[in-house]
Amino acid sequence: MMAATDALADVLRQMTGPWTVSDAARELATAGVPVFPCVPGRKRPLTEHGFHDATTDPGQVEAWWRTHPDANLAVPTGATSGMVGVDVDVHAPTDGYEAFERAHRAGLVSGWAFLVSTPSGGMHAYYPATPAQTQRSWQAARAGVDFRGDGGYILVPPSMVSISGAAVGYRVRQINSGSSATLDSDRLREFLDPRPTPPPRTGNDVQRSLDVSRLATWVAARGEGERNRGLFWAACRLAENGAPAPEALDVLAAAASQSGLGEREITATVRSAYRTILPPAGPSSSVQGSSRAADGWFALEATVRPPTPVRGLP
Repeated sequence: MMAATDALADVLRQMTGPWTVSDAARELATAGVPVFPCVPGRKRPLTEHGFHDATTDPGQVEAWWRTHPDANLAVPTGATSGMVGVDVDVHAPTDGYEAFERAHRAGLVSGWAFLVSTPSGGMHAYYPATPAQTQRSWQAARAGVDFRGDGGYILVPPSMVSISGAAVGYRVRQINSGSSATLDSDRLREFLDPRPTPPPRTGNDVQRSLDVSRLATWVAARGEGERNRGLFWAACRLAENGAPAPEALDVLAAAASQSGLGEREITATVRSAYRTILPPAGPSSSVQGSSRAADGWFALEATVRPPTPVRGLP
């Protein structure tokens, strides 16, 4: 069977005339690319289970667009379809093209199969999914770049969305005439949004204080869509490096609050991180304040003391 990126590119090449979305959906399904409908003029799925309902069954595809002739067309990303995408956003003051260009110069995004211009002035770059490897979706909000992999989906031409009251379509920008290459999505994310160095397991107190402060500063800078995941990641690093659970909450609570998270969500997220890294050995092992027995301390959520100021935080 033809690779999904090649199959989609082949259908896009044929869109030289006035194609309807239903035409494109039918052609993609026939070529082996799973599709599903989204609300007309929007990105929200029309089906009950969203991208999980994507199919190549021509009868189902025909029925969907017969019922919703103006529906948008979407494709799941990741292993389900065999393709992934880099979403370059332009939302003042962030210009994702600058970050994409930096990544291109670093040799991280050059293997795209085709490019699609988006209604908001951004761009989608498509790549073959890496075989036998999970590539989870992520956001690098400060860079203006999102990655659409496993657990995600993407609208494709000739879908249209409403921008300031006008219907604007997705359109093919460029198709690679050569061969495409897989994308190292983890390396790209680290390049666009590098993680801070976690506190060392050994070393003097001054160095540890500086490293923990840098970790907290990074958490405070997370944007919407990254805040909870960033807090969880930081708490895991503290747990791995032996920081007691109360210290982790003290250090990260103020930073996470600054990013926009509420107290209950912060406590639950840090608790989840410590339970993931340091699962309790049993009821008798729980000692309040011990990094190896975080569960006992986290059970006292209702009486958690407010975070104390941490030197080095903005």
